[in-house]
Amino acid sequence: MKGEKEPAHYVATGIFQIEIVRPHPPRAPRAQLGILMTALIVLVAGYGASRTSAFQWFLLNASLRIQFPEVRWITTRDLADWLEDRHRQPPMLLDVRTPDEWGVSHLPGARRVDHGTSAEAALSRATADTDVVVYDAVGYRAAELATRLRASGFTHVESLDGSIFKWANEHRPLVRNGDPVRRVHPYTQFWGRLLSDDVRGSL
Repeated sequence: MKGEKEPAHYVATGIFQIEIVRPHPPRAPRAQLGILMTALIVLVAGYGASRTSAFQWFLLNASLRIQFPEVRWITTRDLADWLEDRHRQPPMLLDVRTPDEWGVSHLPGARRVDHGTSAEAALSRATADTDVVVYDAVGYRAAELATRLRASGFTHVESLDGSIFKWANEHRPLVRNGDPVRRVHPYTQFWGRLLSDDVRGSL
């Protein structure tokens, strides 16, 4: 895939070899357990489970919470309600994906930042108590940035549970160049399995 490339680890099952985006070097033993949880997602997919099965999402969410225990999460429903509430200041939305992914679609009002950007660069015009919601494809890159932001003193940072994949699967608003769209970049062939057929874009 074109664009930036994050540090990665790989898990092989004999059927698949997939890229697991996570900090480098690994944080043992919590990180190792997170990698094992992600490997289970591969096995579920390899043995013919539904592409958007609740079990795959359960394993993904468990892996994220094991690897990033400091991160606070916001559900897609809560974020949607927040954005629709005219009596509440909307959060700053940070999209932690590549230009190729961003070019297919993103959440309305979001701003793209590179995966490896510093906390100061990502929130150069924000105060420590600014409400921030970060997202990516499924959650790993966003959780890494959320961790860095909180460590830098930004106290009101949340990561979108399920990120843009879950948001799109629920047919919530997406835009490209200001126009409404439905499809999302699948990131990779493997992770794209978590997108419903009607919202999965092409690689």
